[in-house]
Amino acid sequence: MKLSEMREVLTRRDIQLTKSLGQNFLHDANQLQKIVEAAELSKADKVLEIGPGLGPLTELLLEKAAEVLAIEMDRRLVEVLRERFTSAKNLNLLHADALEFLRREPRNWSDWKLVANLPYSVASPILVELAQSPRRPERMVTTLQLEVAQRLMAQADDDDYGVLTLLVQLDYEPRASFKIPADCFFPAPNVDSMCVVLQRRARPLLADGQRAAFVKIVKRAFSQRRKMMLKLLKQDWAADKLAAAFAELSISPQERAEKLSLEQFTKLTTALHKTKDKLC
Repeated sequence: MKLSEMREVLTRRDIQLTKSLGQNFLHDANQLQKIVEAAELSKADKVLEIGPGLGPLTELLLEKAAEVLAIEMDRRLVEVLRERFTSAKNLNLLHADALEFLRREPRNWSDWKLVANLPYSVASPILVELAQSPRRPERMVTTLQLEVAQRLMAQADDDDYGVLTLLVQLDYEPRASFKIPADCFFPAPNVDSMCVVLQRRARPLLADGQRAAFVKIVKRAFSQRRKMMLKLLKQDWAADKLAAAFAELSISPQERAEKLSLEQFTKLTTALHKTKDKLC
């Protein structure tokens, strides 16, 4: 779908795009093709697309995948998509708030791939929701605001390293990324964009029963970035158990959360999860 075609559709239907919905539509054919190639789709694949907009990516996904579930929040755009893809037998189009849908209707996404130009305003919670699902997607190929993409790919001691990094990387490995210039979108956003490829880990780093503890530890540890995490974690775990776990893992009592790697956080979770006398 060319930029001229997008403009024509929006003008003909008198659709004014809404900034609050993050409606910046990717129209560059080369970038769209790179996204599809990064997804490594086969005719057996099922694809979840969130925020299809006017459907330029949807069109390519329908050609490559067995099934596409597209979730669009804007009723006006749903009407455009239904008209445009009326003969597509492998498209399931839903008019819904994607984040609410994911939370309301948990399903088995384990043999699905997320391929989407995510609305920037809800990209992070959507990725966390899918990553923390017990049956998370095999691969997630997403176009995001650059600063969010950098958080997803960050390592310990990077400026962008934090809660989002750890909640997603617990189950996904960042495999590839490429920048997308602002002029590839309509309207052009005021921020830079990047497509990131996240591949589900072959082996879970934590048992299912430890995940809640991991989330609690990570969120508490980063609740005040400049404070020593040992002091912060004392709000939830007994001081002697924390001291023992830190000593066992050779973590300095003065360490801040941003210095700990994902591996250290998982080991700390395992050590603390064994204790039965948490404060809350």
